[in-house]
Amino acid sequence: MMKAGGSGISGTVWAVHLLLGSFAGPQAGGPSGRQVASWTPWLLSPQLPWLTWVGLRCQRCLCLHIPLARHLSRPPSLVPVYPSGYPIVRPSVFSSTQSFTCLGTLGPREAPRGFDYYFGIPYSHDMGCTDTPGYNHPPCPACPRGGRPSRNPEKDCHSDVALPLYENLSIVEQPVNLSGLAQKYAEKATQFIQRASASGRPFLLYVGLAHMHVPLSRTLLSAEPGGRRPYSAALREMDSLVGQIKDKVDLTAKNNTFLWFTGDNGPWAQKCELAGSMGPFTGSWQTRQGGSPAKQTTWEGGHRVPALAYWPGRVPVNVTSTALLSVLDIFPTVVALAGASLPQGRHFDGLDASEVLFGRAQAGHRVLFHPNSGAAGEDGALQTVRVERYKAFFVTGGARACDGSVGPERHHEPPLIFNLDDDVAEAAPLDRGSAEYQRVLPEVRAALSEVLEDIAGDNTSRADYSQDPSVTPCCNPHQTACRCQAA
Repeated sequence: MMKAGGSGISGTVWAVHLLLGSFAGPQAGGPSGRQVASWTPWLLSPQLPWLTWVGLRCQRCLCLHIPLARHLSRPPSLVPVYPSGYPIVRPSVFSSTQSFTCLGTLGPREAPRGFDYYFGIPYSHDMGCTDTPGYNHPPCPACPRGGRPSRNPEKDCHSDVALPLYENLSIVEQPVNLSGLAQKYAEKATQFIQRASASGRPFLLYVGLAHMHVPLSRTLLSAEPGGRRPYSAALREMDSLVGQIKDKVDLTAKNNTFLWFTGDNGPWAQKCELAGSMGPFTGSWQTRQGGSPAKQTTWEGGHRVPALAYWPGRVPVNVTSTALLSVLDIFPTVVALAGASLPQGRHFDGLDASEVLFGRAQAGHRVLFHPNSGAAGEDGALQTVRVERYKAFFVTGGARACDGSVGPERHHEPPLIFNLDDDVAEAAPLDRGSAEYQRVLPEVRAALSEVLEDIAGDNTSRADYSQDPSVTPCCNPHQTACRCQAA
């Protein structure tokens, strides 16, 4: 998803997800042609702005990072991917006659757990060194080539181990060349779609793009007219990649294929001009205290993201939905569209959003929870509660801003409560003595109590990948930075 709100789109995100699902048989229905809201493209390139006009835009879509303990007992439908606990959908609940491919940032251990094929990097591309480090703030050096690591405690890079590119469980390139990664994804995606369509089998393709995370490729500017800045050039490349995938679908299985374009979290403000804009989601209350209200926080600028849905004949044309949705809804929605059922005996935080996507409903979530994302409070704790238009903060704090400042951690009891319909910038919390505040507070407390009780009585994951050798994958441990030749 990408940041959406009001009558237009603003800001961007550090990572993007693209999900395609092709379903068997002709699909009924047609575009409604209703114009619910205007839509202002956030980049001057053809594909994504065009999709905003021919599909559905999500105005209140959120990316939520769920704690590892939340309903993850290593069931067949969800598995933890990273030690940090990001859950990812495993498509094993679908029919074995369907074809599944995963491209991009997920982790190679997913290949034997439901996906027929995996191609990509195992984590964010700033979590390993490359010879093409690109634009970052502060800059990251290239991988060391001598006999000793070039560890620099001042650099904002995670590791001197080279970033690997996997095909299934094999490392095919280390360090990966970031300059050519986007085109590799496009080629693999279009090849898969062509093969699946030719076979007549339904398919699921998940693409977790590196865009718009830093580092941004340095080679993008060479073909850009007028000295385009790195961020703009990266947006244009992402747009082109999405366009190549969509065009292949339109040529092979247009009427039977559902495309869901989403993003991850809000801009990484400490990266300055390489991070994008928060648009109207400025978290003004927090900015007055210091620090950033974007990525790593539960302010709207941290997790409000844009989303586009495209399915000719099923998803209405040029419509903006005001339903409150989250990335957690992708799994149950796709399962329902495929005619499958969710596994029994466990809870799922997402909901089937197909009625919203098809323009038949505007009701999404009534309640959502925003776990701590690293800026303040206990890591993973449910510190922010959303109940319809209201958002309550029990803990606030700013992530690192471009100027290096960090807002202090503050605990609030009773909580700060904002009415997002009236104050999307989160500038002024409701007066604690007001009738509106007193009416909403019991609903917030009841919702929080219910979910905490639910989590306490649920299964929790005992998975620990911290000692797993694949956490630090290396094709050649005898080479500095684990170097190997490209396949």
